[in-house]
Amino acid sequence: MFEPILRNNLMQLQVGYCTNVHAGADWPAARENLARHALAVKEAVRPKATMGVGLWLAAQAARQLLEDNRIVAARDWLEEVGLTPFTFNGFPYGDFHQPVVKHRVYQPTWWEEARLAYTLDLIEIQHVLLPPAMEGSISTLPIAWPEPKPNDEQLRKAAKQLSAVAERLARLEAEEGRLISLCLEPEPGCYLQRSEDIVRYFKDYLLPAGDEAIIRRHLRVCHDVCHAAVMFEDQADVLQRYREAGIEVGKVQVSAAIHVPLDRLDAAQRENALQQLTAFAEGRYLHQTVVGPEGEFFEDLPQALAAHGDSRGVHAPWRIHFHVPIYLVRFGALETTQDEIIRCLEAVRDYSRVSHFEVETYAWSVLPEELQQPQLADGIAEEIRWFDGALASIFLD
Repeated sequence: MFEPILRNNLMQLQVGYCTNVHAGADWPAARENLARHALAVKEAVRPKATMGVGLWLAAQAARQLLEDNRIVAARDWLEEVGLTPFTFNGFPYGDFHQPVVKHRVYQPTWWEEARLAYTLDLIEIQHVLLPPAMEGSISTLPIAWPEPKPNDEQLRKAAKQLSAVAERLARLEAEEGRLISLCLEPEPGCYLQRSEDIVRYFKDYLLPAGDEAIIRRHLRVCHDVCHAAVMFEDQADVLQRYREAGIEVGKVQVSAAIHVPLDRLDAAQRENALQQLTAFAEGRYLHQTVVGPEGEFFEDLPQALAAHGDSRGVHAPWRIHFHVPIYLVRFGALETTQDEIIRCLEAVRDYSRVSHFEVETYAWSVLPEELQQPQLADGIAEEIRWFDGALASIFLD
C-alpha cells in the first residue's frame, strides 16, 4: 500500500545544494570548490551538523577518482569536513561552465556508450562516498535533445542501457545493501519534457527492456520544479500521475523559473517587462521559453524575444527556463515561480515517498549583476534557509 511521507517528521529528508553551480571539470577543481564554497555554506546553515550536497562530477573528474584510487581519500575528507553527497547530478557530462554550453549539455545521449560508462562510474563513486546504509540518487539526461529526432532503434538502445544500469544497481543492493536510484530528469524541449512523456517511455520502452520489478525500483524520476513550471504542468498532477503509473520520484530538484505575467500588464508595462527580460538572454545556457499555457515553445529566450518584439501583441504569461534564486518572488517587472515549490512540497506530502531535495540554482554566474550576491556562498545559504522554512511550513503544519 502506498504511504506518503509522514507529517511532523523532517528527519528522514535529505537536503542539499547542487554543486554544478561551480566551475571545474576535474577532481582537484571539484574538491577546491567544495572547500571554498560548500564549507562556507555549511558554516552559515549547518554549523554543528553535516550538510548534504548534490555532487556534480564531470566525466573527467569521475575517471580521475577511479583511475587514481582517490575515492577513499575523498570519502574520508568529506566525512571529516561534514559534507554528505547523498545525491549526484549526472546530467552534465562535460564542462558545464565553458563559454557556450547550450545544446552540448545533452551529449552524449542515452543510446551512446559514453553515457552508460559515465553513469556506471558515478554509481561506483557514490557507493564509496556515502555513509553505510544511506540511500543515494543520481539524476540523468532525459534520453536526448530531440533534434535530430530519435528513431525507434535509438530509443530501444537507450532503454537497454538504462536497464543495464538498473541491473547493476540491483546487484549492488543485493550484495552490499546499498540502494541507489537513477533518475530521469524531464526538461523542456528534450525527448522527455513532460510527466506524460516519462510515463509513456516507461510503458513503451523501459519496462519491456528488462525485469519490471528491478526497473521500477532502481529507475526513477528527478522532478525539477522549474522544468514542470516552465511547461505549465501542475505540480500535484505530475506527482499523482507518477504515483498512478507506479513510477517513483527519486529526487526533487528545488528550482524556480522566471514568470512574466504579460497577461496582467498594460502595454507600457509589457514593454518594460520584455526589456528587462533581455538581460537574461545570455550566451552560455539554453533558456527554453513557453508562451502561455497552450505551449508556444521556443528553444531559447532570444528566439522568443525576436518573435514577440512588439509587446502590444503579447497577452499571455511567459515561463523561462532560467534558474533564479529560490528566495526571490519578484524583481522589477518580472516574477518567479517560487510558489510552485510550495505546491510541489504539498504534492510530495500527499503523493510521494521522495526524501531527496536538491536546491539547484546553477545560473548564479550568468544572473544580472543586481541579482547576484557579493559571495556565492551567501546566496546559496539564503536559498537553503528559505527552503528549510518552506519544508517546516508544509511538513510540520
